[in-house]
Amino acid sequence: MASPERYICIHGHFYQPPRENPWLETVETQDSAAPYHDWNDRITAECYAPNGAARVVNGDNRIIRILNNYGRMSFNFGPTLLSWLQENAHRVYQMILDADEHSCLRFGGHGSAMAQVYNHIIMPLASTRDRITQIRWGKHDFEHRFGRKPEGMWLAETACDTETLQLLAEDGIKFVVLAPHQCARIRPIPPAPKGKKKDEPVPEGPWIETANGSVDTTRPYRVNLGNGRSIAIFFYDGARSRAVAFEGILNDGETFARRLMGGFSDNSDHPQIVHIATDGESYGHHHRYGEMALAWAMKWIETDGRAKLTNYGEFLAKFPPAWEAQIVENTSWSCVHGVERWRSNCGCNSGRPGWNQEWRRPLREGLDQLRDSAEPLAAKLGATLFKDVDAARNAYISVILNRNKENIDSFFALHATHELSEEERRTALKLMELERHELLMYTSCGWFFDEITGIETVQIIAYASRMLQLAAELFGDEGAALEKPFLDKLATAKSNLPDQKDGATAYERYVRNMELDLEHVGAHYAISSVFKNYPEQTDLFCYSIRQQALEIETSGRGRLEIGRASICSKITEEQETIVFAVLHFGDQNITAAVKPYREEEAEEFARFTREARAAVVRAELPEVIRGFDRVFPMKTYSIRSLFKDEQQRIVEMILKPRLERVEASLASIYDNQASLLHFLSQSGLQRPPALTLAATFAINAGLKRSIESSPIDSIQMRTYLGLAASDNVVLDRQDIGYMADQRMKQAMIAMQEEIDADSGNTSALDDALLVARTVTELPFELNLWQAQNIWYDIYRRLFRTWNQTALDSVTGPGLPPAPAGPDVTGIEEASTYASQHDRFVELGKLMGISVDDLVIEEETPLPEDAETAIAE
Repeated sequence: MASPERYICIHGHFYQPPRENPWLETVETQDSAAPYHDWNDRITAECYAPNGAARVVNGDNRIIRILNNYGRMSFNFGPTLLSWLQENAHRVYQMILDADEHSCLRFGGHGSAMAQVYNHIIMPLASTRDRITQIRWGKHDFEHRFGRKPEGMWLAETACDTETLQLLAEDGIKFVVLAPHQCARIRPIPPAPKGKKKDEPVPEGPWIETANGSVDTTRPYRVNLGNGRSIAIFFYDGARSRAVAFEGILNDGETFARRLMGGFSDNSDHPQIVHIATDGESYGHHHRYGEMALAWAMKWIETDGRAKLTNYGEFLAKFPPAWEAQIVENTSWSCVHGVERWRSNCGCNSGRPGWNQEWRRPLREGLDQLRDSAEPLAAKLGATLFKDVDAARNAYISVILNRNKENIDSFFALHATHELSEEERRTALKLMELERHELLMYTSCGWFFDEITGIETVQIIAYASRMLQLAAELFGDEGAALEKPFLDKLATAKSNLPDQKDGATAYERYVRNMELDLEHVGAHYAISSVFKNYPEQTDLFCYSIRQQALEIETSGRGRLEIGRASICSKITEEQETIVFAVLHFGDQNITAAVKPYREEEAEEFARFTREARAAVVRAELPEVIRGFDRVFPMKTYSIRSLFKDEQQRIVEMILKPRLERVEASLASIYDNQASLLHFLSQSGLQRPPALTLAATFAINAGLKRSIESSPIDSIQMRTYLGLAASDNVVLDRQDIGYMADQRMKQAMIAMQEEIDADSGNTSALDDALLVARTVTELPFELNLWQAQNIWYDIYRRLFRTWNQTALDSVTGPGLPPAPAGPDVTGIEEASTYASQHDRFVELGKLMGISVDDLVIEEETPLPEDAETAIAE
């Protein structure tokens, strides 16, 4: 049996860069993440969610345990990612919070979650002011979510210098995690001699150099920072961390576990911690089923006391540093040149021949120039609104986390110099938003990859653009003058793609059309209202819109909408009332016009409304357009003016009937030529490409229809699967698999709602069973993760505790346990329960769960005074 002083800690750095459109505060569709909406959505499905309910399987690859990995490992989540998860994947978000709460009890009051610098900036390259805000925002966000103070803080790319450590220690952070090559030297901390006076220095031994990452990573180290402050550092095991990230040891859980166990030394005379740190996305996204290997490894390690799982906070409390260290300044875990990857063409890239990253330097210089030029302007204006601009900025995270009016009022009550007018409130909020976007534009991913026109770099340039827009609104001509030098600098950041030219070109092509104001929001509302019936009061992304008037006139395919609406930003409280007119000619042909509402123009606008409606009735649509030109002298808008997601939705709506006709035509061709195609396939003769195309489209479309139909059409599915097999048709596995996964999840949600309602109805159970029987006939693997979780939750809560005695009286002993509830006494009632139970068990087995072998992992129960226990 292993020594009780052997500990293992597995740290996952779970992070995605902020992807929100700076003007909408939402992540728009990212086509490269298909079939998912965006990369956050995709990686959540592949990694963040599976780690909250990781599978342990038997030799037949059937589930026997479901574990929350987060509660047994050490982890940090980027605050901006947690914000997205809270809004878009709340079940996963709650799994993360629950895991930390339970880990506090598992690990002696020390939670597994670590904080992170707010939006992942490279701290040694940041100004002191920005570093402080990053730490304060990261801490506050952590406390807001996890309900406790953080002990450790993750540094973006583990990029570190002494000033950063000093600022962390000043804010109460106890430890950080760094790569082994970031350690410069170490030496033992000498014990204080007997009789030593308080201020008498302790003799210190010589430093031991730790070149090439040769530091002993099985112990923590103390770094003395002066003024009586210090911070602990855990230098992770570099070789084993690289093996997880790059060498494929997650292909097998036992291989992974044994590799970790191999990090212990039998000759050690101190308590050892073998610990690794990698991107958390290794467990499921970078390496498929990596979360299963992680779950299996942690379970195996704890079996028979091979070692004890721990987290950094618990180990540090049990075994304070006995050695001290000094760091190598300006280093990181992902750049052998220190922190050059985020400011120069250092050679760190993905290896595309002929490419360079000379663009990194002018990009950083341009952002630094923008920050340094805007800072004095912000300080000057801020002094008229805030007692202390920096203190207000550092506290603004409380508003970011909760933008309701009461919370904003409290923020101003604490930090404003006086009771602000409505206009001053808007100015103050815009100023704080300028400060927020100044931080967001330094997100590290903007420099990490190879090309300045990549989505990560365009994203940070968009944050800079939003900052420039706010600067122009806040500081007038001085603010507007900030754009030209920024674009001049971007023009020297050359792209590797000749047609993309440089950063300034990327700004004009990809960022300029993202910029919007309240009028543009009004145009979106006006155009989309042709295709969607909005209620009187509605939210559109981060804007609140109240419809004040709407008149509609139709004639044939033509449709005219004229109205008035008030728009208010939920971020800055900026508001405006607009009037709009939209003329839809059918399909994608649409023209809209918007302008601010003026009371003195009300009579003219009313006359335009009457004349335009009359012209539509007469089908004189050109006359309507001339009215647009007269009343709305500014620019007009089209369907291209819509925000991306809504544009996609409307285009799909327009395309749907056309695609249905195309689909019907191809299906007809296939039906008419099916016997010939069968003959060609069976004879091994070449098939004409046109027939192959028709068959491929028709069969895949038929399979998708069978999945979407209500109830699911199992007969149609079997028919099309048979045709696909006989005609050698390639199935669209990605789309069909995704649709099947979603259909199974929807069926399980309906079943869960039916059970929770306790109505005695079992139709949803029957439907879920039919769906499971049908989709499991597909000839490829499905990702039924969400559906399996719902089944497991129901089984854990209800079915395994059913009244066994009553079932035995009807069916005999040996039946698996069934749902809790009142005692079942009547034979007929017991038989009904038994039937439900049997169907539920079959459902689980169809979804890959070994019900007879299933082990329910109960989390450590939380006492009523859990908060006190955790604090202690």
